[in-house]
This record gives sequence, C-alpha cells and structure tokens, in this order.
Amino acid sequence: MAETLLRVDDLKVHFPVMRGVLLKKQVGTVHAVDGISFTLARGETLGLVGESGCGKSTTGLAVLRMQAATSGRIEFEGQDITQYTKAQMQPIRQRLQMVYQDPYGSLNPRMKVNDIIGEPLVVHGLATDKATYDNRIAELMRSVGLLPDMADRYPHEFSGGQRQRIGIARALALEPSLIICDEPVSALDVSIQAQVVNVLQELQDRMGLAYLFIAHDLSVVRHLSHRVAVMYLGRIVEIAPRDALYQEPMHPYTQALMSAVPVADPVVERMRKRIIVQGEVPSALKPPSGCRFHTRCPMAMDRCKNEDPLLTDLGQGRAVACHLHSSV
Repeated sequence: MAETLLRVDDLKVHFPVMRGVLLKKQVGTVHAVDGISFTLARGETLGLVGESGCGKSTTGLAVLRMQAATSGRIEFEGQDITQYTKAQMQPIRQRLQMVYQDPYGSLNPRMKVNDIIGEPLVVHGLATDKATYDNRIAELMRSVGLLPDMADRYPHEFSGGQRQRIGIARALALEPSLIICDEPVSALDVSIQAQVVNVLQELQDRMGLAYLFIAHDLSVVRHLSHRVAVMYLGRIVEIAPRDALYQEPMHPYTQALMSAVPVADPVVERMRKRIIVQGEVPSALKPPSGCRFHTRCPMAMDRCKNEDPLLTDLGQGRAVACHLHSSV
C-alpha cells in the first residue's frame, strides 16, 4: 500500500449569509462543503468531479488552507494542518502547491516569466545566487515543454496552453509532493487540453507527484485519475477506482453523469441508455432534507426524503452514499 499523503476527515466549509449595512445580522448559511472525507496516496491522482457549485474548488482551497475550514480535519504528510497559522503553513506550502483554472488571470501581466516561475524560490529563500536561480528557471521551463530563452517574455506573449505550462512550472519550483489542479484545462482548446494533461502525467511519472484533480470534464478525469470522487451539493456521493466507476457507476447521480459522456462509436452511442436528471440543483443555502439528490433522483424512495445516507464502504476501494446500496 502506498503511503497516505493527504487525509481529509468530515471537512465542512460553511459561509455565513449576512444582511444589513451597519448592524449586520446572519440570516443563513451556505453549506459549500458539508462533511466530506477522503484520502490521497503519494504519487496518486484523485479526480474530484461534479456540477458547478458542488464544492469542488472550495475543497481544494480548504486543503491548501487558502480557505478556513468550519470543522473537520486536514492531515498532510502526517501533520494536522487544520488550525495552522500563516507562519506555520509557510514551510508546508513548499510541499503543497496549486495550478489554477484561468491561465490568463493567474499570471501577473507585469512580471516576466522568469520572475513568475522564480517568485516561490525568492519567497522561500531558496534563490541562493543568480546562476543557480537562472539554471533552476531553465530546468523548470524545459520540464513543462517550454524553451528557456522564452523566460524574458511577458505572459501576453504566450498562448493559453503555454501560460498554463508556466503555471505548472511555478507550482513545481519548490518540488511539492501534492499539487491541487483546479480545472487546469477547462479554459483551453481540446487539442491543447491533451497536451497539458500529458505534461501533468509525464511529471507525475518522473517526479512521483500526487494530484487532486478537480474537473467537470469526465473524459479528462478518466485519462489522468487513479480514483474518482463524485460530489453533489457539498457531499461526496461515490468514490471508487477509475475503471470500476466508469464501467459500473452505482450512485444514480454518477450514472446520470456517465450517461452524458459521448462515446466515439456511433453504434454504441445509439444503443446507450441516456439518463436525464430533471430539475435544478437545490441551493446550498438550504439543502434538502435526507439525501440531497432525492429531489432530482429517478430512483428516489420515501426513505430518501428523510434519511441522509452515509458513505458506505462496499469493498475493493468503493464507497457509495445511497440507500439503494445500504445494508440497513
């Protein structure tokens, strides 16, 4: 068994909704992430998928401690970092980095590429001398498929795919063990997406990196992930090894997601059963009672309206939060 690099237990991230200008009063709570648990092994990729607004990005930010957790526990490399201060997180951040969704907004347009990639080295006091600094920048640029002589350019002189490679190089500067990838290819053309995903995969094979890969594109997740967790309205409803999840999804929501993924073979595509989920995603401000998916689930029972299903371990790395698969 590979060493557990990240352990998240019953993580909750809630946001108060305030009303008033001078005398503010809390009138509600947004349950962005509402009690999720998962582990991530060293060198593994865990895909985190679900509709927009389900809490995927908030989960990533909470793991990075860029967003405070309301409750729960985040353990990274054996350390409980849930309540760490900014000063305590400083050395941890060398091992925990992020690649952002927007390759245009995540790079400072006034900084040259060598300064963008090298900034983490300066912040953490690892830029000992100019020659070492320049060599490290060149090494990082080559590792993501960019020419070192491009280091003197500004971000606007690069394409979207090249900018995302710069973001990856910046994340690699401190030799992290875990990188949170928050929709890293969603803003790119399909042909460029494949190139960036291949870069991430090559780096993982070479450096033993672990990824928490947040995405809504299930085909990209299938290509890169070892395991996949499916989120719905702040909860994980299913988690399983990649091939098991794609071949036999067990939660009705996962089944609906998989049925929406197009298949290249037109004969298979015509014969597939398409599951259409009715209605809108409920508000995280006031989640439904019982199973949160019961308002849209074609298989909902009376029990689903009142009883909240637990994420039940089914063996072989599978867990499902659904009364259809509950032993009780």
